[in-house]
Amino acid sequence: MEEKFRKRLKEEKGKFLHYCLDEVMLSNGHISTREMVTHPGAVGIVAVTPEQELVLVKQYRYPVQSVLYEIPAGKLETGEDPAEAAQRELAEETGYNAGNWEKLTSLYTAPGFSNEFMHLYLATNLVPKKAHPDPDEIITYDTIPLSKVQQMVVNGEIKDGKTVIAVLWLIMRERQSS
Repeated sequence: MEEKFRKRLKEEKGKFLHYCLDEVMLSNGHISTREMVTHPGAVGIVAVTPEQELVLVKQYRYPVQSVLYEIPAGKLETGEDPAEAAQRELAEETGYNAGNWEKLTSLYTAPGFSNEFMHLYLATNLVPKKAHPDPDEIITYDTIPLSKVQQMVVNGEIKDGKTVIAVLWLIMRERQSS
């Protein structure tokens, strides 16, 4: 089932994403093309308050032309440790610092066209401070009871994949500890 790279047909480099069109040989001997977006990697933070509220950011997402609820998240800088990136992103986007951090999982976000690999962390014992998002980000955040967030997923109000996965992780953990 492996596909072997033959040659790069096209490449466009953006600020941090790169687009490639590659020619590959399939395991059955046929030649095909694959479009791919390369990504530096990312982190997502499942931040839970002592009141069992989830910290969600709201921001406009240009590719889908909509404002989405999402867990705080961001891309890795070159050579950056994912655990440090998670702490940085939580503070930037929400102002919260966390007393406890736990790695939940790592996953490919969209392996059909991208190599983005995301690390999900659970952040608890939150201490509120002032948010300081990047200048090109317009972000607000809300703390929403976990039970309401679960209903928002079921109702389709939350459409972001990493956030849906984060909520499922929390439900799974809750059931396992019961």
